[in-house]
Amino acid sequence: MNIKDLLRAAQSKNATIATAESCTGGMVAAALTDIPGSSAVVDRGFVTYSNAAKMQMLGVRPETLREFGAVSEETAREMADGALKEAGTQLAISVTGIAGPGGSEHKPEGRVCFGLAQIGAETRTELVEFGALGRDKVRLASRDHALAMLMQALSHSGA
Repeated sequence: MNIKDLLRAAQSKNATIATAESCTGGMVAAALTDIPGSSAVVDRGFVTYSNAAKMQMLGVRPETLREFGAVSEETAREMADGALKEAGTQLAISVTGIAGPGGSEHKPEGRVCFGLAQIGAETRTELVEFGALGRDKVRLASRDHALAMLMQALSHSGA
């Protein structure tokens, strides 16, 4: 993934980006803002590690968290939608998952959910089972997957 290409694609479409991150703790936003000139595209990043932060900053509904949990496509969808709304950007990506160590029978280590919201399109979600790679590797894989989702959205839309 060439992040410079992602930023150029966003800039060519006059698209701005917001991130909403839980298990990656800001790694997606950091990867984007490591590149000089990224301020033309990156608006803001929300690090919403706790459920309270997800609700307060992004408008994730308590019912969603109760029914599906923080690590769910439903929560990822509401996180992305909330980031798009709060930031007023054209694109928002969300990441919520279990980096490890730990997990459970129902939500294993390495399960990560992503949401991609964009103006004029239905919010898309993905659930990826990275497996028990270890915390650092799950977080890096999640960052890279989120960046790839952004690039795909920019390549296939009028964002």
